[in-house]
Amino acid sequence: MRGYQAAILAVTGLIIAAIAAFVLYGGGGYGGRGTAAVGGPFTLVDHTGKQRTNRDFQGAFALIYFGYTFCPDVCPTALQVMSQAIDRLSPEAQKKITPVFITIDPERDTVKELGVYVDNFHPRMVGLTGTAQQIAKAARAYRVYYGRSKSGGNDTSDYLMDHSSIVFLLDPKGAYVTHFTHATPPEKMAEMLKIKMGS
Repeated sequence: MRGYQAAILAVTGLIIAAIAAFVLYGGGGYGGRGTAAVGGPFTLVDHTGKQRTNRDFQGAFALIYFGYTFCPDVCPTALQVMSQAIDRLSPEAQKKITPVFITIDPERDTVKELGVYVDNFHPRMVGLTGTAQQIAKAARAYRVYYGRSKSGGNDTSDYLMDHSSIVFLLDPKGAYVTHFTHATPPEKMAEMLKIKMGS
C-alpha cells in the first residue's frame, strides 16, 4: 500500500512540474537559450497618465506584479514585499531596479485610482493600466491568469478578482530572470536580487 501511495505522490509531483513548465515556459519546456517564455511587448498607461511600453523599463531591472487595487490581502502583501526587498538594497542598486504594478482590473483601476494606490508603497513604483484588450495582451505575455471571481457575482462593482500571484524579475534587456511568490520574505527576495543584479 505504501508503494502505491508513493507512486501516486510521484505522479502528482510530475503533474505539478509539468503545469509549472507550461505556465512559465510556454508549454515547451525550456527554449533554445534555456530561458522562460515570460514577458513581451505591451503598451499601457502609467499612474500619471503617460503612455508606457515595455521598452521604457529596459536599461534597468524590473520587478513586475499583476494584481488590482481592490484586492483585500494578496496584492498589497506582494507589493509590500517588493518595496521592503528593494529598500534592503544599497542606494546604488535601488536606482537600477523598478517595481511595476500592472492591474488586471482596468474597469475600476483608473489612472487616478492607481496614482493613489502606488503612493502607499515604494516611491519608485510604477502603476500601469489600459484597455481590457491591452491588459489581456500583457497578461498573456507573462502567462498570468485572471478573471472575475464567481463567488462575488457579476452584477455589482464590489467584486473580487481571481489571479496568479507571481512577482517577475526581468533583466535590463527585458528578459526573464526569476520569479517569487507574494509569500516570499522580503529578506530572501532582497538576497536573490543582490545575486541576480550582481550588487
